[in-house]
Amino acid sequence: MTGGERLTAAERTQVEAVDRAALLADGVAALDDQARLDLQYDGTAPVRHLVARAPGDDAVVGYAALRLGAETGPAVGQLVVDPRYRGNGLGTQLVRSLIQEAGSRRLRVWAHGDHPAARRLAERLGFVRMRELRQLRATLDAPVPAPTPTPDLTLRTFRVGQDEDAWLAVNAAAFRDHPEQGALTAADLAQRMVQPWFDPAGFFLAERGARLVGFHWTKVHPANSTDSDAVGEVYVLGVHPDAQGLGLGKTLTMVGLHSLQRRGLSTVMLYVESDNAAALALYQRLGFSHVSSDVMYERRSPADSLT
Repeated sequence: MTGGERLTAAERTQVEAVDRAALLADGVAALDDQARLDLQYDGTAPVRHLVARAPGDDAVVGYAALRLGAETGPAVGQLVVDPRYRGNGLGTQLVRSLIQEAGSRRLRVWAHGDHPAARRLAERLGFVRMRELRQLRATLDAPVPAPTPTPDLTLRTFRVGQDEDAWLAVNAAAFRDHPEQGALTAADLAQRMVQPWFDPAGFFLAERGARLVGFHWTKVHPANSTDSDAVGEVYVLGVHPDAQGLGLGKTLTMVGLHSLQRRGLSTVMLYVESDNAAALALYQRLGFSHVSSDVMYERRSPADSLT
């Protein structure tokens, strides 16, 4: 097991291959968007990369990333193991390495897909389940009507080079209690805006007067090994606290769904916290259903034994 702040180009390529192999085997990605961006922009964020190699070989067969974040905040890990090398304790070794790298920090680790093996590993190493992120999906078989905004509301699309600061401010306010989305920086936004999937025509803003009060950022996933057709996503939907409770969330949701349907997409997905009752109720009324979960585990105490 080796670790450091940077990966070589060859290591990044091999990690990406392991990630693709795991997706094909499991039907769910082991690394999320942030972890992939940290790989792509290696060295620009406080991340420790841990690499496991095949016995007697230089090939990467396991990988873990530890995002350190603020000094007083928790360290957050993710890991992936090549399906051909599972069942030999490699996942346990990677988690133990994350524990060692985290040191005295609180350690949280994502288990994408909520696999039984991840639950058993978490229990054995002293982790408890502390958060669930649900993936919901819906079909767009029936026509989605374009919503009619109230007279005081203006809907438009994102203007690159003009709307970044205002959007960051509303995003931070809307997600002030969200550990990832609420902490998004200008650099984080810039990284996402240069990705192949970014399309400002699918990034909707709501204004009252000249003030931005909400947004719906949609995304389109191309067909892949698990989805034979492209899938739309309610990527991020936020409403400023001052404008909540007035139906703006539903209006923005419908704006995005209408746009995705007009682009020919028949399936849409989104992620929502399991304890967000209001959002879950809204999405269920719109025909979304729960298809999978990502679970975050937290280690009970940094002082716990590694045995």
